Amino acid sequence: MKRILCALALAALPFGAALADTPQAKNAKVTQVYQHPLPNVPGKSIKGVLVEYGPGGFSPAHTHAKSAIIYATVLEGAIRSKVNDGPEKTYQAGENFTELPGDHHGVSANASDSRPAKLLAVFVVDTAETELTITDPR
Repeated sequence: MKRILCALALAALPFGAALADTPQAKNAKVTQVYQHPLPNVPGKSIKGVLVEYGPGGFSPAHTHAKSAIIYATVLEGAIRSKVNDGPEKTYQAGENFTELPGDHHGVSANASDSRPAKLLAVFVVDTAETELTITDPR
């Protein structure tokens, strides 16, 4: 039953509740907070996902659906992030970053071992996409 629920959550959430439930994730909670089809762009939707990391929390390395463009903004604390071959950067509350289709997100983690961190990820993605977060093979 847990596998079925995780599969349904992954299909429903762009960043994937199942992502936070994988063995590689630690102290991470992912909640879809918004979804709406784009009326002037047939076949596309916008989806908002709140990612909450407890102290020391992180998500495993991953990519997203091939159509996904993501704008992320840090709401609280600080987030360590590494996209593709770029440098690992720490983003503070109020700062943001973008992931483009096909980008590899190698690091997504709370920069603090003592304070929580939150980010809002806004996806523009093909409405028909069902697998929106693909965790790297183990």
